[in-house]
Amino acid sequence: MSEPQPKPPSTGRIPHGPFRHGDQVQLTDPKGRINTITLQTGKLYHSHKGSVPHDDIIGSPEGTVFRSTGGTDYLAFRPLLADFAVRMPRGAAVVYPKDAAQIVAMADIFPGARVIEAGAGSGALSCFLLRAVGEHGRLSSYERRPDFADIARANVEKFFGGPHPSWHLTVGALEDALTETEADRVVLDMLAPWETLDAVAKALIPGGLICAYIATTTQMSRVVEDLRAHGAFAEPYAFETMLRSWHVDGLAVRPDHRMIGHTGFLVTARRLADGVTPPPRRRRPAKGAHPEPARPATGAAAADTDHLNGAHHDGATGENGAATPDDATES
Repeated sequence: MSEPQPKPPSTGRIPHGPFRHGDQVQLTDPKGRINTITLQTGKLYHSHKGSVPHDDIIGSPEGTVFRSTGGTDYLAFRPLLADFAVRMPRGAAVVYPKDAAQIVAMADIFPGARVIEAGAGSGALSCFLLRAVGEHGRLSSYERRPDFADIARANVEKFFGGPHPSWHLTVGALEDALTETEADRVVLDMLAPWETLDAVAKALIPGGLICAYIATTTQMSRVVEDLRAHGAFAEPYAFETMLRSWHVDGLAVRPDHRMIGHTGFLVTARRLADGVTPPPRRRRPAKGAHPEPARPATGAAAADTDHLNGAHHDGATGENGAATPDDATES
């Protein structure tokens, strides 16, 4: 009988309790400006409004206010994942929290899930996916560019306090390097996700789900139509999310003047069982969505067409049916 395998070590970051050496801390001033620091024993946080010793912060609970030597109060909290994602060092553009939240929810990323990610970018979405699958799941990320992969690895390890036991990062194209099978979910954040559909169909289990994150309507249309034509997926679902904050101050309650509008589209589809034909679509298409070829004229319409054609052929015409110069000079 084989020996039981030891449980992989947990990540080093502890997101609760008193502040510790090595923790990331957000210091927010009275105007709402945020500065993120990493606590180190004996160091000082410096700004034009004075300094705050790191030693004063270490050992204090979250939500404590610290006064700088210049008399400015700073509120200290650990950054949330949403805060970290939008402020992390970037190679590629990050997936914003509003879209990452939709991916986790609408792609149904659950604890213990086996997830494949194509396009690790700067690692923001990888952090959200790792949070969702937990230490008993698996996230296999693929990134074409080595420089982006290095940035993603550094950001993920910075947020979790070290290498995550559930994460494996591969440098290479998904369609060329993919070796995983029996995947529950596939998340694609790439320029041409339709190029990977064959590889994704082989990797997903029946009932699994593909989720593509794309930027433009032409990409969205291509992904949806190729998923329909592929034959291994059920009817796709395409959507986007708008996020608008509100100003609330006494009787002044109104939407903020700025909002996070379009950042990307999401397309999801379920994997069918092998050998199953997708059911026919029952939805009535929009007028003009699928133009039909012109039908030959019949009845009175055909007679009118023949009459018009005969009128053209009564005189001399050129090769393309246009009147010749002789016609133009006759009177």
